[in-house]
Amino acid sequence: MSAILIDGKAVAAEIDARAGERGKIVAQTLGRAPCLAVVLIGDDPASDVYVRNKVRRTEAAGLTSIEIRKPASLTEDEAIAIVRELNDDNSVDGILVQMPLPDHINANRVIGEIHPDKDVDGLTETSAGRLVLGKPGLRPCTPAGCVELAKRALGDLSGKNVVVVGRSILVGKPAALLFLEQNCTVTIAHSRTADLPGLCRTADILVPAVGRPQMIKGDWVKPGACVLDVGINRIDAPERGAGKTRLVGDAAFDEIVGHAGWITPVPGGIGPMTIAMLLDNTVTAAAMRAGLA
Repeated sequence: MSAILIDGKAVAAEIDARAGERGKIVAQTLGRAPCLAVVLIGDDPASDVYVRNKVRRTEAAGLTSIEIRKPASLTEDEAIAIVRELNDDNSVDGILVQMPLPDHINANRVIGEIHPDKDVDGLTETSAGRLVLGKPGLRPCTPAGCVELAKRALGDLSGKNVVVVGRSILVGKPAALLFLEQNCTVTIAHSRTADLPGLCRTADILVPAVGRPQMIKGDWVKPGACVLDVGINRIDAPERGAGKTRLVGDAAFDEIVGHAGWITPVPGGIGPMTIAMLLDNTVTAAAMRAGLA
């Protein structure tokens, strides 16, 4: 058996196009295209790449983007003021504050200021509460992308055993809740889980999301399982030359690909889906403002 590669880029392109078509319908009521505002504070190189990709994909889908870049010297109060101004701006439908923020800025305070109806990253307490209660709302992008790819691979997810390795508020916990919404049986594993390899072998759907390069080994995966690798880790790649690096996931791809049923590559799997679900959320937020959702 050789695992089927789940092409996150291709699925993301479909969702981007769908968001663009939905955006045209919403624009007929709003009188403008749905708008995403992205706030970048500081000069973190990875964040700069992420923001440029988000803006590029937003505009390619026919949506509008506002890019707000501020130096790392920005104060916490100034950051909060920017969010509040965007909350009050009727031309803005979604607000994303790029993480990480400089150390002197309390990220929880800044995120907490985003109006829940513009929280296209799904990170505010209200968004989390809506998810827990099963109420309509904007869902976290990366976990939503995982569920979408699982459905593309397996179809109906009802009754599937899901093991999420990682309990972060950004991925692990919301992913578990989103799979529960699909009538899966979900286990959240973490650093203190007893017999983690054995637990992973019970999974029909395995979601590594711990940020540890190639932690999930080949013999941890049940034959035929669907592996959705959330991890993005940069490691040394001396085979490519001195000082070269490459990206790997939390799963040992080369060990797993021979007997899993489906697997997402890194890069090209979950990563593109995160931005796709961000665009989807932006259009949904705009539709809510237009009274269409």
